Amino acid sequence: MTDADEGNGNAQPSEHEAIEALEHLGLSNYAAWVFVALQRLGVGTAKEIHDVAGVPRSQVYGAAEELEGLGLVELQQSTPKRYRSVSLDAAHRCLAENLQNEANRAFNYLEAARAERTAGETRDDVWTIRGHEPVNNRVIELVEQSQERVLFAAPSLLFITDDLVKALRERAANNVDVRVVSESADVRDRFETVPDVSASGPDEEPPVDFTGRVLLVDRRVVLLSVVPNVPGSDETAIWSADTAMADILSQIIEGGIESMIGF
Repeated sequence: MTDADEGNGNAQPSEHEAIEALEHLGLSNYAAWVFVALQRLGVGTAKEIHDVAGVPRSQVYGAAEELEGLGLVELQQSTPKRYRSVSLDAAHRCLAENLQNEANRAFNYLEAARAERTAGETRDDVWTIRGHEPVNNRVIELVEQSQERVLFAAPSLLFITDDLVKALRERAANNVDVRVVSESADVRDRFETVPDVSASGPDEEPPVDFTGRVLLVDRRVVLLSVVPNVPGSDETAIWSADTAMADILSQIIEGGIESMIGF
């Protein structure tokens, strides 16, 4: 291994790091050690696996049974029993599929729990979000809920992600009136080829050097963010839906933009 490899993060992981990674993928500690040992042995008995992996011999059988149940190991009914790992490509697919299935199970439950909670939810609050990526995610989620109209304003491409463009394009394709406003020509150019999305800007530079973004959805949801002009500071946003504040802010903001640009 070269110094350049270390600097680029290309160093080969250690055996213990591989074991930890396999545990994160769902294997027990003993099963991970047995699986690694079988990569060295190819085919092995419980004793041979014990000799290589250091797993107590009495635990090898249970670990091998776990691996067999996951489709990672094949068993030969001989005396003594012999174990062989499936190919690494097959193991990779199997573990990835198992991990995805577990994630699906968890999120299916979480979605059901959220649906149960939101069924009787009232939105009488103003929420604060901190961090550029969390604000991105909330903006996209609010855009995806739009039914009639979306007005999005941002001063630079920093606030324009591919996922946002996709969400705006999809809502426009569903007959939602989507409008993007920016003093930045780069932002307007980004939407030039997006069907049914109108992008416009003020004739003159705005009087305030605004550093955040604005989102209005269906005249009932408002999100405002700001990026402080302080090194190391992150974006912070407030948003509200179906509240008196959201209604008032939506009217004020839309009126101000309309006076600068006109719709």
